[in-house]
Amino acid sequence: MAMLKENKPQSIDAYIALQEAFMRPKLEQIRKTIGKAAPQAEEVISYSMPAYKYHGMLVYFAAFKNHLGFYAMKDAMLYFKEKIEPYQTGMATLQFQWDKPLPVKLVTEIVKYRAQVNIDKKTAKEAVKKKKK
Repeated sequence: MAMLKENKPQSIDAYIALQEAFMRPKLEQIRKTIGKAAPQAEEVISYSMPAYKYHGMLVYFAAFKNHLGFYAMKDAMLYFKEKIEPYQTGMATLQFQWDKPLPVKLVTEIVKYRAQVNIDKKTAKEAVKKKKK
């Protein structure tokens, strides 16, 4: 059965509030970590998950029963291949266990990397546009 739009969280605050109490501290921690790493990023809900945009999508996160899912794009997964190995479960998916410390430094590095990738893409697009004129 499809979820009605009014049942979906419209903000990250609402998303976190809907989660189980034991999850909220780590959800707030990853939110704060992402915000510090990319203070200019906009918080949004995308695909019913907390997400961050800065010249395009940066990262997403989501709460699951057994883990906190962190979603960076494929380019970040390739760039950080060795560092993410203990957490990687899919092409662009990392899983952080609720009972283990959040790898704040790694999350920060990934977010900063993704922000730079998006800036570089934007700059390249603008250069192409300028050249066409």
